[in-house]
Amino acid sequence: MKDIIAILQQNARISDAELGQMLGISAEEAAAEIKKLEDKGIIKGYSVILNDELYDNSLVYATIELKVTPQRDHGFDDLAKTIMMYDEVDSVSLMSGAYDLAVEVKGNNLKDVALFVSERLSTIEGVLSTATHFILKKYKEKGIFINSEETDERGFVCP
Repeated sequence: MKDIIAILQQNARISDAELGQMLGISAEEAAAEIKKLEDKGIIKGYSVILNDELYDNSLVYATIELKVTPQRDHGFDDLAKTIMMYDEVDSVSLMSGAYDLAVEVKGNNLKDVALFVSERLSTIEGVLSTATHFILKKYKEKGIFINSEETDERGFVCP
């Protein structure tokens, strides 16, 4: 199971035949294993990793740290569910440390993200404070190098 997931995380478009060959099983067995993982809810979906500089560099991404008051009998779950329903939100994670929730968002410009934080997130009951960090450039996402330029190793000097 972990081998299939590792391969799919690197290339979700791999054919069943190629996957089967890599794992030493038939294409039908590979397809059946993927179907089992999907049916069990282990695989929740597939996504595309973009190089935004080449695709659409006008989008703005930010990570927002939220300090919140957990709700009685529900902890952080209800608050997280409320936040994740907004279209601007890509992900919500419960964190340990200085803040409680990490919210990944995207907008068309800095003002869109700022308005989302000030008018939507900060007004939710239970949100105590926010700290917004704008993402300036992505180098690697989900294990994939975004700008995979060939490195000229001739200049490297080893002792």
